[in-house]
Amino acid sequence: QVQLVESGGGLVQAGGSLSLSCVLSGGPFIYYDMGWFRQPPGKEREFVAAIEWSGGRTSYADSVKGRFTISRENTKSTVYLQMNSLRPGDTAVYSCAANRGVGMPVSSASAYGYWGQGTQVTVSS
Repeated sequence: QVQLVESGGGLVQAGGSLSLSCVLSGGPFIYYDMGWFRQPPGKEREFVAAIEWSGGRTSYADSVKGRFTISRENTKSTVYLQMNSLRPGDTAVYSCAANRGVGMPVSSASAYGYWGQGTQVTVSS
């Protein structure tokens, strides 16, 4: 059974940085394209970033382009989200997700079959 565990959330001031990690267990990491999503308080879940299995292609939401970077380390079964220049509007629960076998950085949440529990990111003004 594939499991995803996120870490690295916390409280940061506006303009600061945080790095999130997500470790996949229970399956070959290279089989999975990976994504990060977030759910701000009182709002719907939204796409943040995605990366295909080899790390060669990525996709970002317009709201985070130029500030966030998704990467992966296949030898450690880990996907990362480096978040810079954080804003109060980035406050949300961030979750990673795994999508088996399409070879594309997909932005639709419905494409992902496995989800982590989420980690809280709070950006103070």
